[in-house]
Order: sequence, then C-alpha cells, then structure tokens
Amino acid sequence: MLLIHLSIPGSDDDDRTSFSRTKRGAERVITAGSGPFVILRPGFVVAPAAYGGSALIRALALLPLELSKREAGRPFAATDVTDLTRTVAFVARRWSGGERGWNAVWDVMAHQPSTVGDVIDAFRHCLGGPSRRMLLPSWLMGLGARAGDLVAHLGWCPPIRTTALQEMRRGVAGDPGPWSAATGIEPASLDSILRRLPSTVQERWFGRLFLCKPLILASLAIFWVSSGLIALTVAFNAATAILLSHGFPPAAARVATVVSSLVDIAIGVAIAFRSTCHTGLLAGIGVSLFYMVGAAVVVPEMWIEPLGALVKTGPAIVLMIVALAMLEDR
Repeated sequence: MLLIHLSIPGSDDDDRTSFSRTKRGAERVITAGSGPFVILRPGFVVAPAAYGGSALIRALALLPLELSKREAGRPFAATDVTDLTRTVAFVARRWSGGERGWNAVWDVMAHQPSTVGDVIDAFRHCLGGPSRRMLLPSWLMGLGARAGDLVAHLGWCPPIRTTALQEMRRGVAGDPGPWSAATGIEPASLDSILRRLPSTVQERWFGRLFLCKPLILASLAIFWVSSGLIALTVAFNAATAILLSHGFPPAAARVATVVSSLVDIAIGVAIAFRSTCHTGLLAGIGVSLFYMVGAAVVVPEMWIEPLGALVKTGPAIVLMIVALAMLEDR
C-alpha cells in the first residue's frame, strides 16, 4: 500500500510549534519505515472554498489595512489546490501501472517567491479591495492570536491563533524543482491561480463579513449574559418593582425576575459555545419575541419608554438572524 502524506515545508531547525514538530515527527516515522511513500509539502494552499487562513487572507485583502514589516515580509509561497490533486492523481496512475518504488518528499508550490504582503496584495487586486491606509501592528496581531486561543476552548476554530501566527512569521518556502521535474507538472503562479478564482459580489461580502462574525457572536453573548446579570443583581429591585406595580404578588415578581435573568444568562452562554450556538441563537430570538409580546400585554407603556428598551429588541433579533445565516464555517 502506498502512503501519501501531506506535511509542511521547512526543516527541523525551523520548527518552533507543536504543529510543525508533529508534522516533522510524522515524516521521520514514515521515512524510517519500509513501505512506499510520497510526502507532499504544500505552501499556502489557494482554493475556491475559503476556510481558515485563506479566509483570513481574503478578509485582510478587503480591509484598508497594512501588515507590519514583521508579518508582511515573511516568505509565503502559494500552492494551487489543483496542483495538489494533479500530483496525487499522477502518483495514483503510476501506482496503478505497477510502479512500487516510491520514496519521495516534494515541495509543492509555485516557482515564483512571494511574501505574505504579496499574497494579500494579489487578493486585494483580484477582489477589488481598498488601498492600504492603516497599519495593523504586530502587538495587535499577537493580541488577536491570544484571543483566538481562548475562543478555541469554546469549540470554535478561529483562523488566527498563536500557532498560526508563529507559523506565518516563520514563513513558507521550499524548492518545487524536484517535484516539478518528477511529475512534469508546471506549478501555477499566484497570479494565474487568482485569475481562475471568482471575483464576485459574494466573494466581497464574505471577505467583509468574515471578521464581523466573531464580533457579532461575541457581542450577542455578552449582551445576553450582562443583561441577565444586571437584572439579577444591581437592577433586581427595579425589575421586580415593574411587575409589582402591575399587580404581581411579591413572591411571583421575584421568581419571574430570577427565572428570566437566568434564562438570559443561559442564552448568552449557549451562544458563546460552538456546539450550542445555533440553539442559543434560536432561543434568543424566541425569548426576545416572548418579551416583546409579554411587555405589550403586561407593561405596554415600556414601548414608549424614553430609552426605547423594547424598541431596541427588534434590531437585536435581526442581529441574531444575521448570526444564524453566517454560522456555518464550511
């Protein structure tokens, strides 16, 4: 049986993260074995579908941001996903034809060197993004990576985490010559890859909304949790007083306030976790509608309250509908 393994470019001296060390460790195990193998080391893989790092690159290309020299200047060789599939197909055909002596390690990437900044600029040109007007400092990238590490504990897969940032700062480079010579595949350049990608309104919408998604979900989670905590603590007496003024018995008013507060907190916590986010958003919409209808029956004067507490519930429902529409990652 032939083993085809997808790894990463570089060498042991370059490996600084658990991700890269485990990839290199797998390579050592494979090469030390007696079975036939082909190890493919792609660069930054560009495909029609956007996920993870490629989604982040699209988002950065559609923002008026410029990376610091520390990030923008790192080597970042591009790989067409089609070149990967063509390589696997080539090896499979040769294997089916009876060739068994496979013992290859290939860097699969474009011949032309490129940097992180070059890749973002190429996507910006392809998608019609804005010119660079603001610097995104390294410390802010690091802060975002640490936030991504925290969010990962809630089940999410953020595109920027400490490991991803360290790998980007290490750079992606290799020598595609042996691979190209062995397979006869001429690797696609970054420009030719992007010429085949769609540059449509849906691509631009995705890029602009990609970084809005975590902001929307985080704001909704904080909104629900904080509203429940406020009603349960500093505003408890004021919340119960509203119900008491409309004929609720004191015990019933306190119970209703506690229950509604705990429901709000539970909805916020559910939205924060990836596995329960969909349920939390649906519950938030349902509870918001219940609050609006209940208030219209019990305390209709709240609809004309100066700060518009109930009027603002409508936009919150719309935002939760937007979050539901954006929830899928792939």
